Amino acid sequence: MSVDPLRRYRLIGVIATGLIATAVPLWLARRAVDPPARSPSSAKPPTFVGRHACRPCHQQPYEKWLGSDHDMSMALADEAHVLGDFENAALHTNGITTTFFRQGGRYMVRTPGKTGVVETFPIAYTLGFEPLQQYLVAVPGGRLQCLPFAWDEQRGQWFDLHEADPRPPGDWLHWTGAGQNWNSMCAQCHSTGLRKNFDPETNSYQTSWSEIDVSCEACHGPASLHVTWAKMPAMARPRLDNAGLVVNTKELTARQEVALCAPCHSRRSELGDLDHSGTDSVDRQMPSLLSEGLYHADGQILDEVYVWGSFTQSRMYAREVRCSDCHDSHRLTLRQPGNSLCLRCHRADTYDTKEHHFHQQTYRGAPSAGAVCISCHMPQQKYMRIDERADHSIRIPRPDLTAQLGTPNACGQAGCHQDKPLDWITDAYLKWYGQVTKPHYGAILAAGRAEQSEALPQLSRLAGDVLYPAVVRATALELLSRYSSAESVGALERGLVDANPLIRHTAAVAFTSDDLTNFVERLTPLLHDPSTAVRAQAALRLADVPVSRLKPYQLTARTEALDAYVKGMTHSLDFAFANHNLGQLFERLDRPKRAEQFYRQAIAIDDLDFRPKINLAILLNRTARNAEAEKLLKAVVNHYPEQYDAHYALGLLLGEMRRYREAEHHLSRAAAGMPNHAGAARNLSAIRRFLRQRQQ
Repeated sequence: MSVDPLRRYRLIGVIATGLIATAVPLWLARRAVDPPARSPSSAKPPTFVGRHACRPCHQQPYEKWLGSDHDMSMALADEAHVLGDFENAALHTNGITTTFFRQGGRYMVRTPGKTGVVETFPIAYTLGFEPLQQYLVAVPGGRLQCLPFAWDEQRGQWFDLHEADPRPPGDWLHWTGAGQNWNSMCAQCHSTGLRKNFDPETNSYQTSWSEIDVSCEACHGPASLHVTWAKMPAMARPRLDNAGLVVNTKELTARQEVALCAPCHSRRSELGDLDHSGTDSVDRQMPSLLSEGLYHADGQILDEVYVWGSFTQSRMYAREVRCSDCHDSHRLTLRQPGNSLCLRCHRADTYDTKEHHFHQQTYRGAPSAGAVCISCHMPQQKYMRIDERADHSIRIPRPDLTAQLGTPNACGQAGCHQDKPLDWITDAYLKWYGQVTKPHYGAILAAGRAEQSEALPQLSRLAGDVLYPAVVRATALELLSRYSSAESVGALERGLVDANPLIRHTAAVAFTSDDLTNFVERLTPLLHDPSTAVRAQAALRLADVPVSRLKPYQLTARTEALDAYVKGMTHSLDFAFANHNLGQLFERLDRPKRAEQFYRQAIAIDDLDFRPKINLAILLNRTARNAEAEKLLKAVVNHYPEQYDAHYALGLLLGEMRRYREAEHHLSRAAAGMPNHAGAARNLSAIRRFLRQRQQ
């Protein structure tokens, strides 16, 4: 029989996104869109000076910022900032009683801790203020942990953020676990001038910040040079680009402004502390695509993905609308209430009429929800149980896609008529607007998620069509990587030379070729890419290419880019994904002991992450430790029965161990779940042919 050796199988590594974070770039829609304009570097690097140095000359912006969401993003737990009831209040949830009280002037909480034993913890900081306020507790190792209980500011009561999904002690998402760790999950977007300072050797943090909340320099960059310049007599001031400010916010294009806001308003993983020094912000962050579990197939928000991924899909973004067109840059409130905001650009006599929205203007003396623009075009979804957040893709409701794909629509499950059947909604929609004939990329992405063969040419066209949003095209390209065909390879090759860095990065992650010469020729140009993230990914893919196949200047570029990759992953070694990725790198470099170390660290951080378990099992198989490899893979398929990569790896392993019936079962699952995976089909056929021959 012919069964591929398990050692030849490799799971493609894709950087995971953080679970509780607020941002994600690599966002630029095309190469012509530059990062925010910044001042040239100075011999003396600028430093953070704090809001009080800005206030004397910028009193009006300061007053607008005071009390804003940015100002209140984090604060000391004191009388001025704590909103919750700490007068011996109690919360009873999931059989646990938590009490909130004051002791010696401090705010305290009594609740089960890391081991499940009830302990008393002092509150160190507040996080946010409306519609809810969270609280941070300091624990050993320099950690600040988010309590699972929050204060509902509107209702004036405590509630359990995880009441419907309680997590036991030791779980990654338990309040004492890594998933609720402020240093890695919240800090960068709730403070200014943050330095995470995680030490993997001691598994501890020495996190620092210049200001506790999101202050002036979070957006404008460290301002010491500007302040020094401003204090000089007017006639003595030297000529400095942008008066010495690092970020030139006055001359931003619409795309640059969105890019400026994106690091803290998008789903992403961090590859370094937020850098204002003049480098492209993409060098410090990696974005999430419209991935299953994060977004619905049509790109509507599903998980807590924030704003960038949805807004960059919108017509508004394509038409150069920017964040500050709707939101005051310093107060952060909407520039005008209700429909008045939209009518700054859209004609009232066309759009603010019953002939457009088919709903009455008022209902019981108040504006009718059906006549409010955002009800239809920006439906809201609750996160953290009570926090309503609007989908910024600003799309037209499509109940036809609900029928076709099961995605929500603003009329039904995402809007006002949740009590009505879909047929009722569709009939009304057809009566008002007629039959919808315009295709939507959601249908293509849904087919790609299901790995339907007919989706292949559609995904290829979508990935290459510059009229579609970059995040949509990149998602199509990622889905194409699941197909083994000349067409998918061709699309990935074109993606490697696309004008957009998000497309190039996605292609660099997924591109493969049986011809080593072609593989090297396609990827080596990316070692000199303008984007550090693209260069680093190309270097990772080329890490195990023999020295003889690269020219001296390419070897130098690969070394430099690999250094950048390792630096980025080292910054995030408190996450499983970074350890997993370094495990893959060292495996490519033929350093199996280091690879095994990083895979095991990834599993220790997040036992539910199946990727390091699969790759560790493959690595163990190379050294004949098949029993442990089998145990790891079975743990994955038992917990994730639809993780077909694990079924495939387990099937190959069992075949190698001559347990052919068991191998057939898992290869059958893999082939059924991955219909376009040639290896799964080929090995299943070989196993079955062998079993038939043995029965004869």
